This record gives sequence, structure tokens and C-alpha cells, in this order.
Amino acid sequence: MISNTNDPAVKAVKRLAERSRRDDAGVFLVEGPQAVRELLDHNPNSVVDVFYTEAFAAKFGAIVAAAEGSPATVDLVSDKVLEAMADTVTPQGVLAVAQLIQKSLTDIGDAKLVAICHEVRDPGNAGAIIRAADAAGADAVILTGASVDLHNPKLVRASTGSIFHLTIVEHDDLADVVEFLTDRGVQIFAASAEGTSIPEMRTQLAKPTAWLFGNEAHGLDEDARAFADATVSVPIFGKAESLNLATAASVCLYASAFEQRA
Repeated sequence: MISNTNDPAVKAVKRLAERSRRDDAGVFLVEGPQAVRELLDHNPNSVVDVFYTEAFAAKFGAIVAAAEGSPATVDLVSDKVLEAMADTVTPQGVLAVAQLIQKSLTDIGDAKLVAICHEVRDPGNAGAIIRAADAAGADAVILTGASVDLHNPKLVRASTGSIFHLTIVEHDDLADVVEFLTDRGVQIFAASAEGTSIPEMRTQLAKPTAWLFGNEAHGLDEDARAFADATVSVPIFGKAESLNLATAASVCLYASAFEQRA
């Protein structure tokens, strides 16, 4: 058991909370039983290390067994050591270190449904959109502009393992992304508070679609909206002033998913 919080391995894992450290080491942190389970199930060859506590092993023996069957180095650690390594205040007894996810636009195959997050900087929102895209059966999520780092620990947690199910691409240039998708017959819909209401777009939603979502505070600027074939809004039927970004994105993605599967 690793019980010394000053162990070099413990300090190295803790430093992965910083993007520069992740980029230098080529690895990132995955916390919690669900995320670690999905990592081991869907991308086991990328796992470098798994650390777990005795209490976790007693409750989630199958995850420990999966880790031991993977190429990863697997270590039992004390509760204090896990707390020292984790990014969360109350860790759930397990964390893994995995190789960075590195996908490009060419990794996206025939796509019917894509989410583009442009300048989405909140990791919780980005992770929730990735989770919603996964649930709606999307083919890919693309992070453009100054969006949050895909490997941000909070984003990884918010996605609850969905980052291991989808093709997720980080590509700064929105123009490149739009050109790539439109060349493949994918229409671009910009989600905005001002635009044609989703129910009025039902017939068009059955076509291959990429939804373009903007910054939490400022939405999409004029340059970004100019790339869209249409600007579409989520109608508010009650008294709420608005929806938060992740909720609105979920509605948009499911609207497409329903029509594409009708």
C-alpha cells in the first residue's frame, strides 16, 4: 500500500490538475467509479495507472479486477494518499491516469449529429454537453476557439465517462470545422435565444446536423453565427427567463435525434 503523501508518484498525479503538467506528461486524471469503469471498458489500452482504497475494493471489486486485467499499473493506497492526489474535495476511492485523448477531424466518420462547442469555457457545461451528446447518439463533439481543455478534471467528471464513448476533437479554427462538415453534407444550426423555434424546424432536423453552441455568458458572436445555415432557438413556454447552456444543448441534440429516428 502507498501510504506516504510525499511519495513522488503521489505528487506527480496531483500535478495533473494543471494543464501544462498534463500536456508535458501526455496523461490526464480520471476520477470516480463510473468514469474509471468506462475508461477500462472502452479504452483499456490507454490506462497508465489505477489507484484505489480498501473501502473502494470492498464495494467495487469488479472495477479493481478490470484494472488488474488491463496494462495499467494498479496500486492500493491509503485514504489520505487518494485525497492528496484527487482533484475533488471528497474523492470516491478510485482514480486513474490515462493517455491524453488526441483525435482530429479526420477521425470523424459519416456524421448525422455533431455538437460544436465554440468558446465554451466552463468545464461543467462542456462535460454536460458531451454527456448529452453521447446520450442523444451523436457521432462527435468538437471543441473550438478558446473552449475549455478536454482533459480538465471537472470536465472529465461532468461527462461521467462519455468522453470515452464519442469522437471528441479539439480544433481551434471554427472555419475549418464548418468547412469539413459542410463538405460532408452536414448542415450547421446555431443555437441562439433569437432564431427560428425548434418546432418550426422539424422537417429540417432529420437531415445530418451539427449544432453550434456558444459561450455561456455571451453566446455566439456575429462571425460565428455567420457560419450557420440557420439560427435556431429553444422556445420558452413557461415563465423562466432562459435555459442554461447545457440544458439548451440537450434539448437541441434530442430534437435532432428524435427526428432522425422517426
